[in-house]
Amino acid sequence: MARSQATFGKKENEKKRLKKRNDKADKKEERQANAKKGQNLEDMLAYVDEDGNITATPPDPTKKKKEIKVEDIRINVMKQEDMAPEDPIRKGVVSFFNDSKGYGFIKDQQTQESIFVHANNLINQIKESDKVSFEVEMGPKGPAAVRVKLES
Repeated sequence: MARSQATFGKKENEKKRLKKRNDKADKKEERQANAKKGQNLEDMLAYVDEDGNITATPPDPTKKKKEIKVEDIRINVMKQEDMAPEDPIRKGVVSFFNDSKGYGFIKDQQTQESIFVHANNLINQIKESDKVSFEVEMGPKGPAAVRVKLES
């Protein structure tokens, strides 16, 4: 006699599929049993109280409301000239540099972010743990250091 073509793995996968199908059918029946048809509008409404919490009870109309003066509301955006000009020259430490591939990363001292640097943007030769000054420009994949030179 020939052996069955159904392996243990195939049987297990079929059991999992059947269990998933049965669970889905059970959940569907439960949802249909618990569904509330014909709810009125009052049952579906939610209210927000004075603290910002959602409640099912409507606010009390006899309660004194806070009066807010229009003059007290401030909406504004900082103007460009109000912002302090940022120093374009930054300082950092070379955290990684691969001479053979010609790229590396500089860790900015102020923001502690890692900035990509390419060998074409170097003024002096650099190596790992060198202190450098540089400017940041947006490259195709994010910020990139340009005009990188060694600090003494």
